[in-house]
Amino acid sequence: MPKQGQSVESCIVTEFKKKPGDKVAVGDVLFSYETDKASFEEESKVEGTVLAVFFNDNDEIPVLTNVMVIGNEGESFAEFAPSGAAEKPATGESAGAGAATQQTVQGATVSAAESGGAAAHSGAAGDPGTNGAEAVSGPVAAGAPVSPRARRTAAEKGVNTAQIAGSGPHGRIIERDVLAASGKLTGLAKAMMADGGLAAPESGSGLAGTVRGGDLKTWKPTHTDIQGEGEQFHVVKLSNMRKLIAKSMYNSLQNSAQLTHMLGADARRLQALRKKAKKALEEGRIDTNVTINDLVCFAVVKALRKFPNVNSHCLGDSMRLFDTVNLGCAVDTERGLMVPAVLHAEDLNVTGLSRQLKKLAEDCRKGSCNPDLLSSEAASFTVSNLGGFGVEYFTPIINVPQSAILGVGTIVPRPKDLGSGVYAFVPYLGLSLTYDHRAIDGGEATRFLKQVAVEIENLDVEF
Repeated sequence: MPKQGQSVESCIVTEFKKKPGDKVAVGDVLFSYETDKASFEEESKVEGTVLAVFFNDNDEIPVLTNVMVIGNEGESFAEFAPSGAAEKPATGESAGAGAATQQTVQGATVSAAESGGAAAHSGAAGDPGTNGAEAVSGPVAAGAPVSPRARRTAAEKGVNTAQIAGSGPHGRIIERDVLAASGKLTGLAKAMMADGGLAAPESGSGLAGTVRGGDLKTWKPTHTDIQGEGEQFHVVKLSNMRKLIAKSMYNSLQNSAQLTHMLGADARRLQALRKKAKKALEEGRIDTNVTINDLVCFAVVKALRKFPNVNSHCLGDSMRLFDTVNLGCAVDTERGLMVPAVLHAEDLNVTGLSRQLKKLAEDCRKGSCNPDLLSSEAASFTVSNLGGFGVEYFTPIINVPQSAILGVGTIVPRPKDLGSGVYAFVPYLGLSLTYDHRAIDGGEATRFLKQVAVEIENLDVEF
């Protein structure tokens, strides 16, 4: 598994493109994988035959771990198996044709036909009495591990193990789980399920909730069996990236003391500078389209230089105060939210910052951004702009361990005292600062937010 950046410790395989027995040439895609933010494809650097695949789709694999073995047919590959795992070489007429070859990985043997011909199962050894090395066939769980004895019993009784909650260690499905499930099905229902493709609800229309043949419904491996599915709604499995984002956001709210201050900044200066930037671009005096967001980020960098406690990471009992401004900027992509960091942003002028922000945003949308720049520790402070969607104010969630994040809203007209009792409607930009109260006091947070507004209202740049 390639190491994509210094901060990446593991990657998730999204799909194996080759299976044992397949012929590969230089440049063939072997598998696709992703870090917490970026996606990649691993191409073969040699030609030969795939002798072994040690993992399944959606497995999380530590970097620098052997994933596959390519060589000549008949060659030994057991010595390359990670963590002592090994596969028996393909036997029979054709391993590449999806024959039910047997693969032994970490003490458990499964057939290649069951594992999709791509990856051998990991997990604990078999139940007592099976010696952990029993080849069986029958229904296979979509995610939870299944003991060999449970798998054999499921095949005999026509029970789909993908619909059973395991009671063994780490959620493993064992024989008693299969027996409990099989007692609720009529003989016809068991026979229908044995053919595959059908799933039983928790309770059927028969006596005492017995599931009859008419109660069975089509089973979709990526869906959850929930009452009403297919009639009122459908269930979609979360992507790996969505799961990681959810985990990160939950971790942020659970492990920091967050609150948000909101303030409006007079945007007349921003709008005037934006007009000048457009004219300079048209006349060829600059080579990048400087936007309102670029100008706001430039003002934020100037404010952060005056408030080092905000330009920091909160580490619980200590603070990491940055001497440079590594500015993170949230980017909306098809795969989810990404936050790349512009390193040493204080060294850039407004056009240089604009170019860097656009390049990183484009890399994120292509899935080619350096994972090190997407790490939450890469940025010392983050800006999230929802102004383009018409949002005025919001409460952004801190990208921990950062101490704060600034939310930028849309520009709306608001009344302002122009002096001598004269009021007029002027454009105001909504600013929302979420900060970790463990690291920053309310007074300091308010002063910083006010400084951002001052920098915006008095921004002085040349094009």
